[in-house]
Amino acid sequence: MRRRVPTCVLTHADPPALADGHAVDRYVEIGSLTKVVTGTALTRMAAAGVLALDDPVERWLPEAPATGITLLHLARHTSGLPRLPPGRLPPRDPYAAFDHSALHALLPGLDTLATRPPGQEEEYSNLGYAVLGAALAAAAATTYEELVTAYVLRPLDITEMTARPVPARRLPAPGLFGRPRRPWTMDGAMLPAGGLWATPRAVADLVVRLLVERRLGDPAPTWATAGPLRWHNGATRHASLFTGATADGSWVVVHRLNADPDGTDQLGVAVLERSRTDT
Repeated sequence: MRRRVPTCVLTHADPPALADGHAVDRYVEIGSLTKVVTGTALTRMAAAGVLALDDPVERWLPEAPATGITLLHLARHTSGLPRLPPGRLPPRDPYAAFDHSALHALLPGLDTLATRPPGQEEEYSNLGYAVLGAALAAAAATTYEELVTAYVLRPLDITEMTARPVPARRLPAPGLFGRPRRPWTMDGAMLPAGGLWATPRAVADLVVRLLVERRLGDPAPTWATAGPLRWHNGATRHASLFTGATADGSWVVVHRLNADPDGTDQLGVAVLERSRTDT
């Protein structure tokens, strides 16, 4: 039986392209695009004077020892922290047990978890963004969801993005005989690294308002760059996403279910190149 790959493509030039049951108004996992929201919250809080980009982690998370790791190191993936928390993660739901208590239990040994001095080399780190989210919540004296709403989503007039969408509004990946696949549990300590859900149209609004219209100023250091392209992707077990925009205002959002993340990235770049050529 062929596995269905529901696909949604949005660009600056064309109406939404939907295939095999995807939708623009249902909530889907956006994976590591959550990091863009977290990084934007960091820069917005710094601009408001709530914290400084170069604050050491231990300023806001006093359980952590002095490591030299700053909030900006965490945002840039140059903290020296590994990609994942230590220990074996269960493949079916790897982050379910990584709650806030588990994260805070790791903080006293943060210096032993780092694989290199901060600032030396980039290493993509979900753990680093979990620590960053906890530090932002401590600095704001509120929850992660409340602070990103206050500093990012509300100023951008984005309402269809949350950690806990109503189940009836979710669009899960279809499994055997069309039964919905169970998503990962990512509303604990790993939420700031990859736990948000959003409708594809909300993702498009996020990309346009941050990268094209620059409503909140310069883009956060979370975004990756490749020549004229700023981009970020995201993937969970059954969902993958690619977003990007170029300096001329062209942009693309591709979200797929049951699809290879590398293929989603390649499709996103190809669609963006084609749409720029067509216009």
